Amino acid sequence: MKNISKYFPGVKALQNVDFTLCEGEIHALMGENGAGKSTLIKVLTGVYEKDGGSIFIKGKDKAVSIRSPQDAQKLGISTVYQEITLCPNLSVAENMYIGRSKGFCQSWKKMNAAADSILSSLGIPAKSTQQLSSCSIAIQQMVAIARAVDMDCKVLILDEPTSSLDEQEVEKLFGLMRDLKARGVGIIFVTHFLDQVYEVCDKITVLRDGQLVGEYEIKDLPRVKLVSKMLGKELDDMSDIKSESAVYSGKDSDITVFEAEGLQSSAGIKPFDFHIKKGEVNGFTGLLGSGRSECVRAIFGADRVIAGKVKKNGKEIKISKPIDAMKNGIAYLPEDRKIDGIVGDLSVRENIVLALQVMKGFFKPFSKAEAYKFADEYIKLLEIKTASADTPIKSLSGGNQQKVILARWLLMNPEYLILDEPTRGIDIGTKIEIQKLVLKLASEGISVTFISSETDEMLRTCSRLVVMRDRKVVGELSGDDLTQNKIMSTIAGGEG
Repeated sequence: MKNISKYFPGVKALQNVDFTLCEGEIHALMGENGAGKSTLIKVLTGVYEKDGGSIFIKGKDKAVSIRSPQDAQKLGISTVYQEITLCPNLSVAENMYIGRSKGFCQSWKKMNAAADSILSSLGIPAKSTQQLSSCSIAIQQMVAIARAVDMDCKVLILDEPTSSLDEQEVEKLFGLMRDLKARGVGIIFVTHFLDQVYEVCDKITVLRDGQLVGEYEIKDLPRVKLVSKMLGKELDDMSDIKSESAVYSGKDSDITVFEAEGLQSSAGIKPFDFHIKKGEVNGFTGLLGSGRSECVRAIFGADRVIAGKVKKNGKEIKISKPIDAMKNGIAYLPEDRKIDGIVGDLSVRENIVLALQVMKGFFKPFSKAEAYKFADEYIKLLEIKTASADTPIKSLSGGNQQKVILARWLLMNPEYLILDEPTRGIDIGTKIEIQKLVLKLASEGISVTFISSETDEMLRTCSRLVVMRDRKVVGELSGDDLTQNKIMSTIAGGEG
């Protein structure tokens, strides 16, 4: 790709960017959210039409024309995007072959058998005939990868493919990537997990603000230098994040703001006890599927509660639906921002004021001036990259969408803030910003429950961790026990 440019209203998404991928190479495409990574991929795959530049394949002098994803597929380019783009109402096999079957003469028996064969060879625990919506997010992601691999691709683009996978599934994917590399497939790997880049990649291309920073051999670019190139500045020691924020020290710091006793929901988690003090940051940790998200969904009333008591400031309250939680000062940023968070067709401004408008009532709308005031305040506070407050939120990068949802809940001035995977799929610079913001909010007296699949992130932000395994609480760690080894041993063997 040479001198690729792409413009959106008010935004130069790509400015004369070069990118080269060789056969049998795993090439990381790195940069902060909004750097232009996804835009470059969408130009390559025909989702977006480029405004300038040329694309060449197999060293030929003549540039190719890629005007649609179908054009890209014919050239051997397959993509698995960060957000799963499959059809949940169809079967696994139908999702793998949709758009590729031969009209009405498709043999369902042969299609299902072929799908089962691919799933088995990749070790994916799913059946061709089961409805995709019955699969976990991790399995859906693996099905999307299986679809791309089966299309005999020459170029495989993986856009944050590991964001919903646990360690074993990541290793399985890496094994597959190395196998494809040995067969001569070129792989573009987009991820925010630095460890994964250095484990599996050969080269790194860094973008920043829509421009090319450079292309590097993996051995020539230490992690600290990579991060500084992504951010355009030297990175402070991330281990010092905690020390930068004052701990909440008000007279009411010992008050238990929220507690649950024997709480159980329709999502299948075992009854659990939970409490959080004013100005405390705690978290739920465990492997994917351990039940950590289901616990906070029960607390917020997002899943139907079937047993247990809930107290706020020592007094029993009833939370049977999210509006009950909101009225009691609880805010919740969900794990899946695409399904449960953003309203894609609404503007950034409308998404920010949404929760507060619900509390006020839709028959008492904010004035336009009020809504713009709120939106502009939080766009500035959280440094949300958007052309304006009226920009549709679906056109923002994933990290900036996440910031908009965070702004929505901060506008509510909550007493208790639940953040489920707030930094998933977000660049390292924005991750640090969000971690610092969490500790700043805690120092001002807001109680925060923080969930992340990255253990080191949990250790940097939380003072107490509830450990989950098989949808039940198996331990609680604090103080000197807050170490990665202790968390892993507790997950593996229960308490202690």
